[in-house]
Amino acid sequence: MRNKFSVLTLALCSSLFFGQTKKNAEISELYQNYIAIKNNLSSDNAVKTAISSSEFLKTVSAIDKNTLSAASLSQLKENAKSMSTSKDIKVQRAKFESISNQMIGIAKKYKLADKPIYLQFCPMADAGWLSNESTIVNPYYGSSMLNCGKVQKEIK
Repeated sequence: MRNKFSVLTLALCSSLFFGQTKKNAEISELYQNYIAIKNNLSSDNAVKTAISSSEFLKTVSAIDKNTLSAASLSQLKENAKSMSTSKDIKVQRAKFESISNQMIGIAKKYKLADKPIYLQFCPMADAGWLSNESTIVNPYYGSSMLNCGKVQKEIK
C-alpha cells in the first residue's frame, strides 16, 4: 500500500511540476496553426502570415469555453483577426508576441505535441515563442536577425 501511495504522489507531483497533464485535439491543432504563423513571420512573408493567422482564427473560434477561458479565447481571436487582416509585418509581429505569451501559458497546461517543444527567447525583441526545433529561427526579426535568440526551456 505504501509503495502505491509513493508512486501516486510522485506522479501527481510530476504532473504539477512539469504541467502538460492534458491532451486536447483542438489545442494541438491550434498549436500547429501557431507554428505556421511563426514560420511565415520568420520568412518575412506578410501575405502567408495573414493566411495562417486566418486558419488560427478559425481553429480558436471552434474551441470550447470549457477548454480555455472566454477572456483568453477573446484575446486570441482579436489578435489573430488583426494579423489576418493586416499586410504590415510589423503589426503582425506585435500581435504575434501577445499570441505567443498566451500559447506559452497554454503549453504549461496542455500537451501541445508528441515531440518536445522549445521555448525560445529573443533578447532584442524581449519576447518569447514556441518552436518544434531547437534551432533558432526568429519570428520577430526574420531575415534581418534570423538566428537571434536562445532556447530557454525544452517542454516534453
